[in-house]
Amino acid sequence: MPNQYFSKEGLEKLKNELLERTNVLRPEIANRIKEAKEQGDLSENAEFDAAKEAQSVNEGRIEEIRQILENVVIISDGSKSGGVIIVGSTVTADAGKGPQQFVIVGVTESNPSAGFISNESPLGKVFLGHKKGDTVEVRTPKGVEQYKILEVK
Repeated sequence: MPNQYFSKEGLEKLKNELLERTNVLRPEIANRIKEAKEQGDLSENAEFDAAKEAQSVNEGRIEEIRQILENVVIISDGSKSGGVIIVGSTVTADAGKGPQQFVIVGVTESNPSAGFISNESPLGKVFLGHKKGDTVEVRTPKGVEQYKILEVK
């Protein structure tokens, strides 16, 4: 699995999710399975089927989180990059519609509507390695857009 980039806050959220899934959800689901088994015939027991499905989803997510944590890279705030855009940088850019601010984050923390774009997204990839004053081009569903980089933090 490739490196997974996280802010300190994002990593804490992921660790808390792992604790919640292992210490709270796992026992709750096990209890639901036990109670469903006590009802008797499992062949047509919807509660048992639902609990087993929940167990499968939960265990899958626990394994996914553990794999992510094995490959985690903590990102800095980007201020130590010498003005070059890296994961963790805050970028102000203009594509002709007024300045927009983006924070370059890892895939797991991306939230484009809030301005957090993945380092693996088309725009995130194009920004990486550039600096204030550069103009970059990115292919979007609407065509090619040019972004003038106004500030890097």
